Order: sequence, then C-alpha cells, then structure tokens
Amino acid sequence: MKIAIVGTGAMGSVYAGFLGRAGHDVCAIDVWREHIDAIAASGLSVSGPSGNFVVDNLRVGHSPCDAGHCDVWVIATKASAVEEVAAKIAPLLQPDSVVMAFQNGLGAGERVAKHISEDHILVGIAEGFGSSNPEAGRVHHEGMRLIRIGEMRGGLTDRVLTIEQMWREAGFNVRAFADVSLMTWEKFLCNVTLSAPCAAFDVTVGELMANPEAWKVALGCTSEAYRLGVAKGVKFTFEDPLRYVTDFAATIPDASPSMRLDHLAGRPSEIDVINGQVVELSREIGLETPYNESLCAIVRQRESLFA
Repeated sequence: MKIAIVGTGAMGSVYAGFLGRAGHDVCAIDVWREHIDAIAASGLSVSGPSGNFVVDNLRVGHSPCDAGHCDVWVIATKASAVEEVAAKIAPLLQPDSVVMAFQNGLGAGERVAKHISEDHILVGIAEGFGSSNPEAGRVHHEGMRLIRIGEMRGGLTDRVLTIEQMWREAGFNVRAFADVSLMTWEKFLCNVTLSAPCAAFDVTVGELMANPEAWKVALGCTSEAYRLGVAKGVKFTFEDPLRYVTDFAATIPDASPSMRLDHLAGRPSEIDVINGQVVELSREIGLETPYNESLCAIVRQRESLFA
C-alpha cells in the first residue's frame, strides 16, 4: 500500500519503520527538518526489543502534499496539530482512502472529522511502546504491547480487518475493535495514570511505581478517570482498573510518557486532552477530580515557564 505517516516523531517513526520494512511505499512527513533530512540521507534507524534495523526505502516530506495520493494516511502528530493536518489531507483523499487518527487522550477522531468525512476515518491507539527519538534519524521503543484500531462509527468492517492485517504483517501485535469507545477509554486510563504523574514527578514509569507516594497519586488519577468512564456508560472489560493499569505500567518500566519527554524538551504537552479531559468532563456531570486537578495545575504552571 501507499502510506503517509504525518508526524514522524517517536511513535510515527516506529510506524514508518515497520511499515517501510514490510515493503509498503511509505512517506515520512514531519516539520522536524533535521530528522527528515537524516532519514533521507541515511535511512531511519529503529531499535528496541523487536531488534535493531535501518529502513532506507522511505520517501520523505515536510507537508502532506509531498506524499501525493495515498491509500492510508496515518496522523501521528500531537493533538494540537491534528486539525491543521486533516485540513491539508482532505483535498488529497481518494474515494477509498483511509485516514487513521493516532493520538493520546480523547477526541482524536472527532478532531479529524471537522475536516474529513467520517466515512474515511479509523481510530488507532498504540499502547506499551515507550518510544523516543534519541537523535535525528533514530527511534527507540521500550516495548510493543498492542495496536488497537477501529472504525470511528464502530463495527468490524472488511476495511478495518484489512487494515488490521496490514499492521500485523508489518510486525505489530494488533487488534481490531468493534467498540471504538471502549478501546479508547481502556488506553485512556493508562495515559491518565502515567502522563501527568511522570511529568510532574520527573520520573520514568518504573521510578513512578517504585515511589509509594507518587504511585498513590497516579492511581488516584486512574480512579477518577474510571469513575468518569463508568458514568458515561463505558463497558470496561475489567472490574479492577488499578490492577489493569499496574499490569500495563509494569511492561514498560524504562519508558517516559510523551508528556515527560515534552517537558524535558521544554515544550508544551498534551495535558488538555489527557488528564485535563478527566477534569473537564467530570465537572460537566458533577464529579470531583482532586488528583487530576492538582497535577494539571502543576503541569500547566511548569509549561507557563517554557520560552
């Protein structure tokens, strides 16, 4: 397939590397010029538990228009850039083009749908990767737990099953979900548990879990998000959310969530679409969220000091 990965930072680079290695015609697109130039010159270097390899067959670009018409568009940018990217992709779509929204937090598909018909949209969620860019032209991942995908409108269509197979054949553990809300919320609990706490305490996932006081705060964030999901009618597949997120976190002890990596780089994070969503949506239905509110305040104060 002809695939464009728009946003080839940490996770986008993992997607581009594996899909390119599988023989797909992949275009890596990003505004990070040093990274794109390094890929063009020497290929994309991928390292992690899946092994080390270099993919030297990627096309590159700085804007969606550089990719031309594609069968699959993977939007792997930060949430704040999704609408701008979707607007640029919209005129390039063909009738059968698929647009996959891969973002942390809630509302990824809805942001894309402001510019692109829901007929084109799949929602994707990556969990347990702990990916980072050690330098331009390189990506490292700590794990490869699961890629979740689903039709924005729900259901196990032939299309989503075909895309599931594409990712599986590229080396990913992948599962298509009929209920996109469920798959989103189950990952959302993990995001909420690890993102703001790791950023606020400036620790890796393993270090967060090893600190009883900090881990208690993280699990407080979990409980608030779980209570919100239940109130909104999410039919979770587990009864113990604390065990669920603990088991997940234990698989990536050396990872730093993207929110912590953003702070280490001195740039704003996605606090508004992760822990901030717990606060905002809970407030709408009269639920208290002291843990998430406190961490949001800490994260936003820190970000206000970034140049």
